Amino acid sequence: MPASNTARSYGSLAKTFHWLTVLLILTAIPLGIISNRLPFETGDQLAFKALMFSLHKTVGVTAFFVALARILWAISQTKPAGLHPERRAETLLAELVHWLLYGSLVLVPLTGWIHHAATTGFAPIWWPFGQNLFFVPKSETLAATTAGLHIVFERVLMISIILHIAGALKHHFIDKDDTLRRMLPGKTEAGTPHPANKTLPIVLALVAWIAAMGVGSLLGLYHAHSDAADRAVLEEVNSDWTVETGTLTLSITQFGSEVTGSFEDWTADITYAAKESPGSHGTVRALISIGSLTLGSVTGQALGPDFFDASTHPTAQFNAELVYQADGYIAEGALTIRGITVPVRMPFNLTVEGETADMKGRLLLDRRAFNIGDNMPDEGSLAFAVNVNVALRATRTAN
Repeated sequence: MPASNTARSYGSLAKTFHWLTVLLILTAIPLGIISNRLPFETGDQLAFKALMFSLHKTVGVTAFFVALARILWAISQTKPAGLHPERRAETLLAELVHWLLYGSLVLVPLTGWIHHAATTGFAPIWWPFGQNLFFVPKSETLAATTAGLHIVFERVLMISIILHIAGALKHHFIDKDDTLRRMLPGKTEAGTPHPANKTLPIVLALVAWIAAMGVGSLLGLYHAHSDAADRAVLEEVNSDWTVETGTLTLSITQFGSEVTGSFEDWTADITYAAKESPGSHGTVRALISIGSLTLGSVTGQALGPDFFDASTHPTAQFNAELVYQADGYIAEGALTIRGITVPVRMPFNLTVEGETADMKGRLLLDRRAFNIGDNMPDEGSLAFAVNVNVALRATRTAN
């Protein structure tokens, strides 16, 4: 049979695109549902969950490119006529469902792909072009928004699929016409060409998507969800040095990929006075709100009972002396996480100009020392090493 459509039949290429899309979508959706419901309490469970999510994402990206190719081909082709042009409401509904399908087949994988690129996590897309999109920044806000849109558009897609299947079955078993047979292998010609309303179905599809996005907004799907009870509110400190700006970040390695996050809320009570001789030049007492951590797509897991256990241990504390030695500064003291105190030594660089000090330090920790991730005893799923970086600018507090 010919590859191109005619006014009364679909060509082989249109049929191939149709059934390939069916296969990809009916694979991707169950994979996504199953992946979300899988437990991740052990290393093996997390590895299997990551495998399933990678399958879901890879099939989804494949469906995105197939959908684009299908739409471009459909636009370039004659659309076979409907079999019942006298049924105007039914014909309009069929066209509306087709546009919802076409648009959703692009929007669902695209929003999922942007979410993947905007965040960091443990389930890569299996292809050789990297995990990022050049126009998508790493952003928790963007990731939360696109995650919500992905859910909304998926629901529109599923409703459209159900309506599409119901319509095909209605034509086949009730009307007993050739609507379904025209998309099966072989050449089936049916229908009389007639003018069709090309604008109204598109307008109605846009209205449907906008309405769906509105429902998603009312449900709060576009915001990152966190448990406020697990996020400790820190009191202001009276310090000799006031932190004006600063970042506290950490990096872990999960399944061989680096995942970087940061703590939004922390305080530092700093005393410091430069001296000519080596020794203690001051002290620091830092308090960190564990619940303020963002760590890409694994934030919820990191705050859970097997890791930071933010609900039970809402803060971490670092107490140290600021010691000057011949080779530079070291913050020597103790770090308390999950109620476990471990001695630590953090080298840091310090530059003081007048009343302003800039400091940068790096601390290498072993998660096992704090009983973090004991359910993952090997480094295949989660490396033992955790890199912590701190950078701040502080000004001397006026007396």
